[in-house]
Amino acid sequence: MALQSRKICLIEDDPIIGEALTLRFELEGYSFDWFQEGIPAYEALQKKSYAIVVSDIRLPDKSGEAIFRDLLQAGINLPPFIFITGYGAIDQAVNLLKLGAEDYLVKPFEPDELLQKISSLAAFEKIGVDNTESLGISPAMQNIELLLRRLAENPTDVLITGESGVGKECVALKLHASTYKENPFVAVNCGALSESLLESELFGHEKGAFTGAIATKKGVFEQAENGTLFLDEIGDMPPSMQVKVLRAIQEKIIVRVGGEKSIAVNVQLISATHHNLKELVKKGGFREDLFYRINIIELKIPPLRERKDDILWFAKQFLDDFRECHQGNQRYVLSAAAEQALIDYPWPGNIRELKHCLERASILSNGTILSPESLFGEAQLEINSEQAVLKHSLGDYVADCERRYIVNALSTHNWEIQKTAEFLGCSRKTLWEKMRKHDINRNDGADK
Repeated sequence: MALQSRKICLIEDDPIIGEALTLRFELEGYSFDWFQEGIPAYEALQKKSYAIVVSDIRLPDKSGEAIFRDLLQAGINLPPFIFITGYGAIDQAVNLLKLGAEDYLVKPFEPDELLQKISSLAAFEKIGVDNTESLGISPAMQNIELLLRRLAENPTDVLITGESGVGKECVALKLHASTYKENPFVAVNCGALSESLLESELFGHEKGAFTGAIATKKGVFEQAENGTLFLDEIGDMPPSMQVKVLRAIQEKIIVRVGGEKSIAVNVQLISATHHNLKELVKKGGFREDLFYRINIIELKIPPLRERKDDILWFAKQFLDDFRECHQGNQRYVLSAAAEQALIDYPWPGNIRELKHCLERASILSNGTILSPESLFGEAQLEINSEQAVLKHSLGDYVADCERRYIVNALSTHNWEIQKTAEFLGCSRKTLWEKMRKHDINRNDGADK
């Protein structure tokens, strides 16, 4: 069943039922609009595309039946309708099925009943499950992915901040894939080049502009035309270059080194830095006007030690990647002690350090099961152990293990509650209660 939208339209005037259903929709990863009156819902259904409509029949102003019949009469291509009714109105619900409604539920009902009907319709994809590589499974990174979806609808200049190795360029690439996927993505490290080389790299040069300029060369502003320009470590850019970059961004015009002709450029600008630019501005190391110009939207990437849910998820990805790259049949797995060692380690080098650690361990290990010793070595392991010893009570440790196991299971099954519950050997309700207990919510912070 192909549908244009991925949103649920919920029409329910009872605030208790409505709140319970929207909470479950959010946990399941569904996007939705909730209407407590019939007329606003009717107007929205005429203007917007929804994947499915869940509607109470009895509403204070315009009944669910009237909404359905009026939309049919207007010739609108309707999404599947599931009606909610009381025992006294079952005949009414059956008549609506004859008119083309998909299904109905009789009050009182469990939210799981409704979710199973929605799942069986296979009417739409869930928010957060797509074919592009995820940035992580922690709530912090899922919130960033939600922000990227909003930015995809309204492209603007973005500043990505965070420690070295947290994955700033991966975030930039994901944003580019959402906005200008078919157009170029061009990256330049502003701190890796001298001032003279940086100017030529950014704006290009004309033939003969300087010794060694044997041909005309386009700079990255021109190379990224109609696509994305990623200025990494912009905080390391020399002040004199900051003036020229500001002019290029504001006026959308550049002049090649040694040239006189103004060249119009059109790029989406994404900047990144591990510096605190506000502090640099105060100290005079970064132009205030450039700071405000590139900082229209700031995405702060937390360090890996603050999003422990991502550690084992990334570890699995890296180990799978190593196996594929080396074209071997040997699959490395982490022992339980190794998993805990990875979680307890502070990762000052963030994801980059984690990747190098696992790659080194997979190459040097004598077996397929990686131990803490193969990851860190004896000396570093002693330091890690001293830092982590008796850090948690037994209850906290068990709860943390359960939370990590559930998060990994959800991730493995694309955050589909039914499949995950079957894998874990529990009911959907039990899994949902455990998710609430451990504050597990993939779409935490999503707009309703």
